[in-house]
Amino acid sequence: QVHLVESGGGSVQAGGSLRLSCDASGDIASRNCMGWFRQAPGKERDWVAAINTRFGFTNYADSVRGQFTISQDNAKNTVYLQMNSLIPEDSAMYYCAAARRCMGWAATDFAYWGQGTQVTVSS
Repeated sequence: QVHLVESGGGSVQAGGSLRLSCDASGDIASRNCMGWFRQAPGKERDWVAAINTRFGFTNYADSVRGQFTISQDNAKNTVYLQMNSLIPEDSAMYYCAAARRCMGWAATDFAYWGQGTQVTVSS
């Protein structure tokens, strides 16, 4: 089993930055791929970024490439999402997710999920 806990969300003014954290525990073989998703009210859950925790390879949704950065600290079993130049459209519940391998970016490709952390960007 894998347990994921997100933190770092909050309210920020447009143009500001936040760094989200995802603390992972449990079977390391089940979380070789770590991803971030976001979901705004009334919208689908959209993939944001992912990292292969074994090799450090990263992938980004076109909407956040160059704006967000996913990284990891393997010693702490933590994955981060650095969010810069935030705009109100970035407001959403952000979820951390884990998969055995990075095989796809759909929500169904990830077996484990955190509880989410709210990000609100005001103009």
